[in-house]
Amino acid sequence: MGNPSWRFEGNERKYVEEVLLNGFRAGADGTFKQRLEMFWAKTHNSGYGVASNSGTSALHIALLALGVGPGDEVLTPALTPLMCGLTPHYTGATPVYVDSDPNTFLMDPKDLESKITPKTKAIIVVHMYGAVCNLDEIIAISKKHDIPFIEDCAQCVWGSDHKGRISGTSGAIGCWSFENSKQLTCGDGGMSMTKSEDLAVKMRKIGGLGYKTLTASSGGVRTDRDKFQSPTWERFDTIGFNYRMSELGAAVALAQAEKMDKYVGLRRAMGDGYRAVLSGSELLIPQFQPKGYTYTNYTFSAKFCGEQYGIKWHDFRKKYMENGGDGIFAASQLLYNEPVFRDNKIGRGRAPVAEGLQKCLMNFTTNQANAEERMVQLNALTNTLRFFGEK
Repeated sequence: MGNPSWRFEGNERKYVEEVLLNGFRAGADGTFKQRLEMFWAKTHNSGYGVASNSGTSALHIALLALGVGPGDEVLTPALTPLMCGLTPHYTGATPVYVDSDPNTFLMDPKDLESKITPKTKAIIVVHMYGAVCNLDEIIAISKKHDIPFIEDCAQCVWGSDHKGRISGTSGAIGCWSFENSKQLTCGDGGMSMTKSEDLAVKMRKIGGLGYKTLTASSGGVRTDRDKFQSPTWERFDTIGFNYRMSELGAAVALAQAEKMDKYVGLRRAMGDGYRAVLSGSELLIPQFQPKGYTYTNYTFSAKFCGEQYGIKWHDFRKKYMENGGDGIFAASQLLYNEPVFRDNKIGRGRAPVAEGLQKCLMNFTTNQANAEERMVQLNALTNTLRFFGEK
């Protein structure tokens, strides 16, 4: 793959320069953080965006805004990065691990419903690998049991289901990450979004040190100068964290968001290419994409079935790289198999389907800049399949 600086050929440098020229004070159009939040909410046809310093922080303030705390349980996929187990633990709640659908690799709604108890306070739905979960069933379960759900869209910017519902717009709160590997990035950063003014105020205060002047749509902490500079002025009315996004991060994130269609389109093109090469393959079965769904391919995920033909996972990966492929990432360990959860006895619940998937999933890179770079990966995959007897 070439120089990754191609990802920053929009307004990134211009906006960063504006931040520096303004001395980190708001310009004529307001802070870049506020501009990013408004752009994100408008693009997603939602009410309020609340920017933060990471996707993990976005999840944490979302859970706290929903009132999650000690004694509660939060349902989360077992097959997902550790943040979805850590953030419930941060609140004092217990993460409960939900199994995966064997074809989509996403949260299994039937297992989800079976693990609801009177202690269940919230559900974290994760749109893994840029795929979109079964929102029909999850929304029905949420309404039936009166349990709110958060959509973790860290890996799924601008995905949609068969009803045109954009990822992050169906739950009580949607959360995104702008970490370096994501479809849109500012190095690190996060976004929470909600249609509820009440939840937006709570999230902004929780993530903004608890300043009493914060509102659903404004992160401004200074109001009337005479009041703010007075010795009688009381500043804080909420216990909060310092999760605020920096102006430099917001400037880059806004420039990235302005070119959302381009960056997500490139990922989709790479995913479409992999899917075409694997059409009819018995060695690699792509993540199932239901009719009418639009995936965003944070990575391209497929189930490796070569073991039944005597081909080892690591041997396939090695040959792919010898043929010029970027490399293949395994799925992360299930949450309850990570030492930090296992050794500290954090959470409960088993996920046998996810256990099987974790051992055989292959995740291919999708952050190629152009058709030429895509062809390198597609040729590597084609030649690897041929080496092992396919096509």
